[in-house]
Amino acid sequence: MTVAITGIACVQVALVAMWMLLAMVERDAIFTPRAFRWVDVIIGTSVVATLLALGVAGHLALATIPSPGDGMEVIGALGAAIAGTGVGASFAMLVVIIRSLLGKATDLQTEIAEVV
Repeated sequence: MTVAITGIACVQVALVAMWMLLAMVERDAIFTPRAFRWVDVIIGTSVVATLLALGVAGHLALATIPSPGDGMEVIGALGAAIAGTGVGASFAMLVVIIRSLLGKATDLQTEIAEVV
């Protein structure tokens, strides 16, 4: 129960951070140090959610969970947790790449502002 609540909280915090980034785009202030903080929040929440999914996958793989049927629901939940771990890790790596691109774009905008 605690893992599910923490996972949902991670998603909600990431959505708030994305909302703030969208507001910064609207104000044309995306190339500022504040944007990096919000991107870092998204990276942090995705890493935490990925670690939670990894923990759930480990628990499902190692624990003996009684099943009323043939155990397919446990195998399905394990598959979903493994898939969630892979998707979360991929998303975190993608956002790290996007953060790097934001840094380069910020540097270029600063250089252009100095020229103009």
